[in-house]
Amino acid sequence: MKKVGLIVNPMAGIGGSVGLKGSDGEEIQRKALELGAVPHAVDRAAQALEHLKTVRDLEIVTYPMEMGEDAARKAGFSPTVIGSIKHRHTTADDTRRAAREMKDLGVDLLLFAGGDGTARDIYEAIGTELPALGIPAGVKIHSAVYATSPASAGELAALFLQGKVTSLKEEEVMDIDEEAIRRGVVSARLYGYLKVPYRSGLVQSSKVESIGEEAAKAAIAQDIVERMEDGCMYIIGPGTTTRAITDALGLPKTLIGVDVVKDGELVAADANEAQLLELLDRHGDGCVKIIVTPIGGQGYIFGRGNQQISPTVIKRVGRENIIVVSTPGKLHSLGRRPLLVDTGDPEVDKMLAGYMTVVTGYNERAVRKVAF
Repeated sequence: MKKVGLIVNPMAGIGGSVGLKGSDGEEIQRKALELGAVPHAVDRAAQALEHLKTVRDLEIVTYPMEMGEDAARKAGFSPTVIGSIKHRHTTADDTRRAAREMKDLGVDLLLFAGGDGTARDIYEAIGTELPALGIPAGVKIHSAVYATSPASAGELAALFLQGKVTSLKEEEVMDIDEEAIRRGVVSARLYGYLKVPYRSGLVQSSKVESIGEEAAKAAIAQDIVERMEDGCMYIIGPGTTTRAITDALGLPKTLIGVDVVKDGELVAADANEAQLLELLDRHGDGCVKIIVTPIGGQGYIFGRGNQQISPTVIKRVGRENIIVVSTPGKLHSLGRRPLLVDTGDPEVDKMLAGYMTVVTGYNERAVRKVAF
């Protein structure tokens, strides 16, 4: 009998689509709900668990209701439920307590759904005493303890439990100060390591900050600005590479937010999903394009830190109107790995998959595969 511990941070990622740069703290979570955010962590955990149905003689040990039980039952399991929580008022203390209790029960693997804050809580509770694997559900995921997607988390967990993956790596638990990031200051800190089942392509890399390459960014910006069309609305995602574009236009950029530009003017700063959809409604059938850059070292173009550009927004704009920009160094850091998408909508992920042209300089292009 194999035993898996399951912990879900039900509020993970709730601040993403509404542009709050994270989900840590009751005040931010309350504000996100007021802005119309919908939690997705339980659904993402259930997606991962679907892949565990191939594992024979499996027991899932979890916490009540939204902290794991709901996801397990949604995936068709009858879990062993331990502990207690206050419904709709779970905390980091609940996560740490659940992890310690599951360790004491001798689970073979601890699966947890959340973001970097959740990974910190798991690390503080169990360190490297127990194999653990993250199901990505947060806004900011710098840590290398997460699978590339919920499906990848389930696939890797199943392989590990079946003895088909035996390699364990101590991977980084990183996090950033959300209050600082809302001021435009991005600084990731290493908190520790978790012991993670490893297979190349199923576990994401830690985020690599873009340092230098200013000339390449300026060349990309010149190319994009010269090709901007009159009357076209440009939704510009986060990053220093995309900031070079607004710099070239003489406009401010929300470094870790989404801004909208039209005819050389800033239409919206730090826009959330609802604001983007409202702008699309007002713009009607006119030209709209999305400009994004991959996360260095990871390769995500959608689903990490830019959830404001939601699946609904992407479908409205269309794949053909997505512009990917990247310095050559950032692409080189990925090696042969593809660009990645994890929008939370499997249909949109499939739509985005394939090959995309990447703007890498002035009149310079590369073609990279996009996978999910």
